[in-house]
Amino acid sequence: MTATPDIGMVVVQPTAFCNIACTYCYLPDRSNKHVIAQSTVTRLFEQIFASGWSCPEITVIWHAGEPLVVPVSFYREAFATIERMRPASVHVKHSFQTNGTLIDTEWCDLFKEWGVGVGVSLDGPRELHDLHRKSRSGKGTFDKTIAGIRSLRENNVDFHVISVLSHTSLDQPAELLDFYLTEGIDQICFNVEESEGDHVSSLFHGPELRKRYAAFLRSFWHLARRSGRVRFVREIDLALPRLFRPEGVPARNIQVEPLAMLNVDSHGNVSSFSPELLGLKNKDYRDYLLGNINFQSLQEIRDTCLASALYRDITAGVQACSRSCDYFSVCGGGAPVNKLFENGSFTGTETSYCTLTQMVPTDLILEAYDRLAHSPAMVVPQDVPSPSPVQSSDVAA
Repeated sequence: MTATPDIGMVVVQPTAFCNIACTYCYLPDRSNKHVIAQSTVTRLFEQIFASGWSCPEITVIWHAGEPLVVPVSFYREAFATIERMRPASVHVKHSFQTNGTLIDTEWCDLFKEWGVGVGVSLDGPRELHDLHRKSRSGKGTFDKTIAGIRSLRENNVDFHVISVLSHTSLDQPAELLDFYLTEGIDQICFNVEESEGDHVSSLFHGPELRKRYAAFLRSFWHLARRSGRVRFVREIDLALPRLFRPEGVPARNIQVEPLAMLNVDSHGNVSSFSPELLGLKNKDYRDYLLGNINFQSLQEIRDTCLASALYRDITAGVQACSRSCDYFSVCGGGAPVNKLFENGSFTGTETSYCTLTQMVPTDLILEAYDRLAHSPAMVVPQDVPSPSPVQSSDVAA
């Protein structure tokens, strides 16, 4: 019997519409202006809270296309509705991933009032950002994005940025860091331009990519630490607790657990595992959909998931990873959607994506740990955890 879900993340697509047109965007329906109904939001969270499957903290990510094209008033109503239904035992944290072009004081007021997490897509200085992040008329979006970021800073709203690395920016770790520091950005995440949906990245298939990315991340991380002005580098800081954790505690991967990550589009259609699957078509997997929250209960959606070819093949892929990959104890089976996009099947194993997001950070952290551990000046306190259960000798270098 499969354990009941522990729903830790709910990705809600308020609309598929996006007000800009990035050249690397894979979303198939980004001109559709349909907006999720308040009744669908109510029904979704009624089902989540009634199920008893909630983790003590649920992160609700409003994401894809551009969530800020939906007015502030919509979110005030939705947040208040969710709060009224929320059990006392569950904490709800709202978060937005936005291109930043629409942020103003009114949005900042909402973010502060509700303690909203904010991620802004920013690819670096103008010459890098405007290469791919363009308006629908083909113009660069840098000025509007930076204006949004400066509004966040002026209104004391905490935020991070996500930068997509291209051929050019992979060679510019110092230049990127200088730019972030100039703009007061101290929480930074990186994505490498990848193949998703209809977008095929030539960069992702380059034979030297792992070496180039490792050189970039090593340099950026070390420079950021020396600067003393960067609070968070996602690729390193999220990997650390996965490596340095108590013996016997597995690393959780919500991308392979049924309904642990619950994804809902603007029509109420539900998927799990990866939000990128929403909107994609595949008859063998019923378009990756598990039901519609407007018409099915969460229990019915879970039952459909457990009986699906989608879950069967994702599980087979996780099992294959566990048998073949030295990094399995760090990632727990990879990202199913990237297996699909890169290898053509959920049952596969290693992808370029997992090489970059799991293997490279692991190698860099263990490299730094070994260097510190062998330093004559280093005194290791007794309560400093070793990198168990992933030892240096267990990890392919």
